[in-house]
Amino acid sequence: MDPNTTTIASGLQKVRTRITEIANKAARQPEAITLLAASKTNPAECLREAFAAGQTIFGENYLQEALVKIAALADLPIEWHFIGPIQSNKTKRIAENFAWVHSIDRKKIADRLSKDRPESLPPLQVCLQVNVSGEDSKSGVSPEEVADLAAYVVELPRLRLRGVMAIPELTKATALQRSQFRMLKEAYDQLKQAGHDLDTVSMGMSEDLDIAIEEGATMVRVGTAIFGPRRYPIPEELAARSQ
Repeated sequence: MDPNTTTIASGLQKVRTRITEIANKAARQPEAITLLAASKTNPAECLREAFAAGQTIFGENYLQEALVKIAALADLPIEWHFIGPIQSNKTKRIAENFAWVHSIDRKKIADRLSKDRPESLPPLQVCLQVNVSGEDSKSGVSPEEVADLAAYVVELPRLRLRGVMAIPELTKATALQRSQFRMLKEAYDQLKQAGHDLDTVSMGMSEDLDIAIEEGATMVRVGTAIFGPRRYPIPEELAARSQ
């Protein structure tokens, strides 16, 4: 067995405990916060270990890598979330293989996902990615454009808009982190006030979980704290099969 897998169950338990403690301090219900295991670069056997420890929701960033794992774990009732940037030529496979997509940032991608979603499957559950840091390198619609994109997405027949997602700037400045999380929560609240039926604020990772929950996250995407350090490059045998 890979030595990393022996710590996955304990990593999961520590994260769950941490979520409960933060939620209680913030006067929030711990059960209102969903833990998504961000599993990029980790092989299927690590996900299987996490599943055995009670984790059923996994998020993947890279389509080809994810497809290998989805096939290898087809015997498990995993809920797969796509949380990475989306290229136009990848929408069909994403729409066919995932239950959720967190990273819609333009109408063209939303259109394609809706058209590519098989009729045999439930509508694709989606979040709009918001660029709360203003970084050119980050995907996401600007906060000012969220309302327009939301109004467009809710009219697409094979998508179900659930909320918003963001990847704030990596920084040690707590006040900056907090302001960016707050910006996403405000975008969510404004969409709700406009009449959208939403329930998901997807924000917060291993490093900034505490602030994200304090600022209103309903879904946190945690990888390193569960699986250990990222495995870069992607394991050789997985990369070979992902081509």
